[in-house]
Amino acid sequence: LKDVSHSFGTVTAVSDVFLSIASGEIHCLLGPSGSGKSTLLRIISGLERQQQGSVLIDGQKVSDSSTHLPVEHRAVGFVFQDFALFPHLNAIRNVLFGMPNRRSVESRAKAEQLLTDVGLSNRMKAMPHTLSGGEQQRVALARALARTPKVMLLDEPFSGLDVQLRAELRDTTLRVLRSAGVATVMVTHDPSEAISCADQISVMHCGKTIQTGKPQDIYHQPADERIANTFGMVNRIPVETRNGIPITPYGQLLTDVLPSDASTVFVRPERLRIKKSTADDSKTDCHIERIVNEGATDLYELRTADNSRLLVRTLSGGELVSGKVAVKIR
Repeated sequence: LKDVSHSFGTVTAVSDVFLSIASGEIHCLLGPSGSGKSTLLRIISGLERQQQGSVLIDGQKVSDSSTHLPVEHRAVGFVFQDFALFPHLNAIRNVLFGMPNRRSVESRAKAEQLLTDVGLSNRMKAMPHTLSGGEQQRVALARALARTPKVMLLDEPFSGLDVQLRAELRDTTLRVLRSAGVATVMVTHDPSEAISCADQISVMHCGKTIQTGKPQDIYHQPADERIANTFGMVNRIPVETRNGIPITPYGQLLTDVLPSDASTVFVRPERLRIKKSTADDSKTDCHIERIVNEGATDLYELRTADNSRLLVRTLSGGELVSGKVAVKIR
């Protein structure tokens, strides 16, 4: 996508968006409702024609001010949240439907292989109403792959599934897409899903991509406070630079990217540790207000000497600290 913008009346849906996605890459669009994610999918697919900019697939310009290739002529697959299977066709006939020579032996063999790849080798003749939600989603994926797309668009395809099934189906889907070398654009509202799935994430707000990068970079080096909070809890901690070294009340920061005039830093709870307080720690003593068990981790909610709130996350399973504690930066 190059400089793509589109409005609905007076409402700007997307504005000056640039995206480049490689073959076999999973690229997540993350943002709240109305941020422009689904509009971008519709523009890529051809369902919507952008008012500005251009769309290229595998080097071919499919849409700009003078060209607009219709949906059926683009090498794009689309998997919706509601699966949209044909209720009168069984699983394999659903997959065959979008293939140009669906009556050929070769097409039949390809459809069978696709269903096998998504784990439905024993459900090929099942009707949609007899399939579970996860199985229906697998058929929808196989049907989208049957067109041999260069780009796959996933519009929150796992949001209606339970947690365990969602993780299993997501892993299967992304494995198949990476193996097929398909450039994939996936829309999600869930930051944890974006981090676990994506090779690249674009965070969207009010139609703009406000940060694009690898999951670990966006998590550890967010562009602003809003993105920092999107990807989990953060602590606001005062900092001052002494002889070029950033110092907080809880120790020295090990970073070389902090501006010299910074007065506040954001620190993830897992980047702090707690220990029993000693006389040397009196200036940074904290009191534990609550301990929240999160399963694999424990979240300590602390109250500092100046009545600020501090969050510290530790691995669970160890001995829980109680009483007065001191906090240090890892």
